[in-house]
Amino acid sequence: MVWLSLPLTAGSTFGDALADRSTPVAIVAAIGLWAGWAGGLVAALVPSTASLTAVRIVFPAALVAAVWAAILSDDPTGTAASMALALTSSAAVLSLWAMVGDVYVNGSSYGDERRFPLRPPGPVVLGPLEVLWAAMVASTFAGPLLLAARQWVPGVALTVIAVAIDMIGVRALHQLSRRWLVFVPAGVVLVDRSMLLEAMLTLRPRIESMGLAAEDSEAVDLSAGAIGLQVELRLDRPGDIVRTPARRDRHLLVEPMEVSAVRFAPSRPGQVLDAARARRITVG
Repeated sequence: MVWLSLPLTAGSTFGDALADRSTPVAIVAAIGLWAGWAGGLVAALVPSTASLTAVRIVFPAALVAAVWAAILSDDPTGTAASMALALTSSAAVLSLWAMVGDVYVNGSSYGDERRFPLRPPGPVVLGPLEVLWAAMVASTFAGPLLLAARQWVPGVALTVIAVAIDMIGVRALHQLSRRWLVFVPAGVVLVDRSMLLEAMLTLRPRIESMGLAAEDSEAVDLSAGAIGLQVELRLDRPGDIVRTPARRDRHLLVEPMEVSAVRFAPSRPGQVLDAARARRITVG
């Protein structure tokens, strides 16, 4: 509902910001705003893994656009600008909420399975992820607007850069949306291409227990440095996993690694353990 209401609640602020712009700039900006809103609405109404990636790019970008519009409007501290900032801020926060991620990844699930998203890798979320997103948004906004303003050289350069960055960025961000723990009738599957070359399928009879990992746990760490509580999966006997090699070693033959326990960082560890109990997996 927040996103659906934006044309009515934030439209006047964007209109004020574009009132003094040239006609080509105003038209291009309006087309971009409407296209972003329509794309975000479709993504919001059709939960899936791809939609999750889309809303986590587009919804925070709307906040950037609202800040830009408020700065350029005649009354940047007025009711209309404040409403636009409040609603786009709410949309941005909701898009990053763990429960929203849970709903969207399960929109792509198959049959009797339950997916739980994993937290993003710590080294990625503490800087590089935000820089990549900012570069995508800034170049996508700026390139077409510069072209509309007849700034041909920087406009063409930024548009070409935007296409390249967006292709790389969307792929990278979508990979973050495709990391999850899955409960299936046969057991559990850990899917994370950043850590595992092949998904780790553990049959239910092989699971000794699941529980919160202790700080001094000796289980193999598959959390990718994610910040927050970790869940530990313990096996009744050692099994093999195939870890994703470092980029510099990807030309080498990958050998399986024997493990008796692994730990990972789901976005909602309490719900993971509740799901384990519901599927008659020992929790402790």
